Amino acid sequence: MGHRVIDLVHADPALTLVGAITHAAHPALGRDAGEVAGIGPIGVVLEHACARTLPQAEVIIDFSVADAALAYVRLAVAHQKAMVIGTTGFTASQHEEISRLSQSIPCFIAPNMSVGVNVMFQVLRQLVTLLGPGYDIEILEAHHRTKVDAPSGTALRMAAIIAEAHGNHLDDVAVYGRRGMIGRRSDTEIGIQVVRAGEIVGEHTVLFGGPGERLELVHRSQSRDTFANGALRAAKWVIQQPCGLYSMEDLLRLA
Repeated sequence: MGHRVIDLVHADPALTLVGAITHAAHPALGRDAGEVAGIGPIGVVLEHACARTLPQAEVIIDFSVADAALAYVRLAVAHQKAMVIGTTGFTASQHEEISRLSQSIPCFIAPNMSVGVNVMFQVLRQLVTLLGPGYDIEILEAHHRTKVDAPSGTALRMAAIIAEAHGNHLDDVAVYGRRGMIGRRSDTEIGIQVVRAGEIVGEHTVLFGGPGERLELVHRSQSRDTFANGALRAAKWVIQQPCGLYSMEDLLRLA
């Protein structure tokens, strides 16, 4: 994701890349970020700490891991910079801290930066309402073998939307995988199944199984550019907003 963000920022005349940050053990530290991303030298060195470049920035775009992302939010608050978070895997307490910190800066967070996926969230709400309670619901998600959190933040958001539309809390109805003599499926459960293999960018299927029919809503990401472009769109938008926590629903005016 960092490679794609670097490439697309460099190609966008409305944006300027002032810094590129990675973890301390990355083998490319000290190299030109453009060369690391495969687009040639751009005059920005890949660094571990962002203290030197942060004063020049207007917004931080983060695709990392939960602990690192939270550290960047704290830095953004300290330096009064806007923040765009594409990272997933946060705990409930980390979400609460991000929500609290975002009262001091404009902060944008989305489990999936794809415009298509966020439209899918909206469609899901309508489907659940229109179909009613007589359909069994399963969510299947597939990602590349290096993704560290499971289920994906997108799958969890889909499940939460469905649970809320039925008047339930996700923790009470989610079933994560199945094995053994599990018995009859309950009427309220939402099954969530996970695949990790190869270089799958991201696939999400929501299956509604009803009497005599099956309806499937599917989104397949064919390139990481869909997430990078969504993050850049969010970055341009969030720097114009007052302090607070924002999502794709706000950007796309879906709420």
